[in-house]
Amino acid sequence: MLQSISKTVTDVKKNKSTGTRLGIVIKTKEPSRPCKVVHVDWVTGLPPGGDRRNNACLVSVDKFRKTPILLPCHKDDTAMDTDLMIWNRVVSWTGIFTNIISDRDPKFTSALWTNLNQLFGTKLSFSTAYHPQTDGLA
Repeated sequence: MLQSISKTVTDVKKNKSTGTRLGIVIKTKEPSRPCKVVHVDWVTGLPPGGDRRNNACLVSVDKFRKTPILLPCHKDDTAMDTDLMIWNRVVSWTGIFTNIISDRDPKFTSALWTNLNQLFGTKLSFSTAYHPQTDGLA
């Protein structure tokens, strides 16, 4: 039995990770009311349709209600187009968010987007690419 324990300890030491430690997953707090925290992401590669030949969709999901808002758009829309779409078609309906969670798409990391949200007091939280534990709603 002692040999078995000794072998197990030796195996654990051999298999110990020596690489960089992975970050800790920090769960975002559940919001206390609707439209306080929202997840935003893109769905691209859709077949063209509509008057603008839209081929993408901006998905916005309220974390409290789990209600999606789908906005047809074009994959080549600029950061300005994205900002106007969100502020005119989502914020006008829901009110100003306290936190927006998104991936690091250039449209969501642009100076315009950052400054606009800073002006309204909205915190921007960015997830790691393909990391559904953070940005799983949208």
